[in-house]
Amino acid sequence: MQKTIAVIGASADRQKFGNKAVRAYKEKGWKVFPVNLKEKEIEGLKCYASILDLPGKPDRVSVYLPPTVTLSLIPELRKAKVKEVILNPGAESDELIAALKKKGIKPIMICSIRAIGVDPDAM
Repeated sequence: MQKTIAVIGASADRQKFGNKAVRAYKEKGWKVFPVNLKEKEIEGLKCYASILDLPGKPDRVSVYLPPTVTLSLIPELRKAKVKEVILNPGAESDELIAALKKKGIKPIMICSIRAIGVDPDAM
């Protein structure tokens, strides 16, 4: 079965890591759900305004947003029954990590692109 990932903070800008993640996971055979409030499509994929709009629960959730923005999304993450979230470099803060843990969501601090064996600097 094809693995799925929601990229929250996906970007249409190919220089941004939120776009590189979409491309890397797509190239590795994952079904990618870009999540972005403003975009309709990223890298040929339909964009979703919220994780709650996805057609199912993703296997993985990767965040490319400032910590203050992600803090405001915790209620949506809980409603979507997300159990763990990858906080990419720059997307984490002590406050966010504590808030996620308090709500039962495991924060994972890694580069989600490198986690699948892709060098984002080579993209």
